[in-house]
Amino acid sequence: MSVNIIAPMSGSIWKIHVSVGDDVAEDDELLILEALKMENPIYAPVDGKVTEIKVAVDDAVEANAVLIILD
Repeated sequence: MSVNIIAPMSGSIWKIHVSVGDDVAEDDELLILEALKMENPIYAPVDGKVTEIKVAVDDAVEANAVLIILD
């Protein structure tokens, strides 16, 4: 079952800590979303494997945009 990691707010992608194929554990930091001049870490809600990264560093994203897909 796939899990979509969603942006909680609008902002820009500051740093991505994972690559496609990486295994992640619940609460691992996946990326940092910069919003309102604050760094907001985005964590894995479950254990899984990164199957797709839908953003790149410096991309602007809207709230509720899919950032990463875990399987």
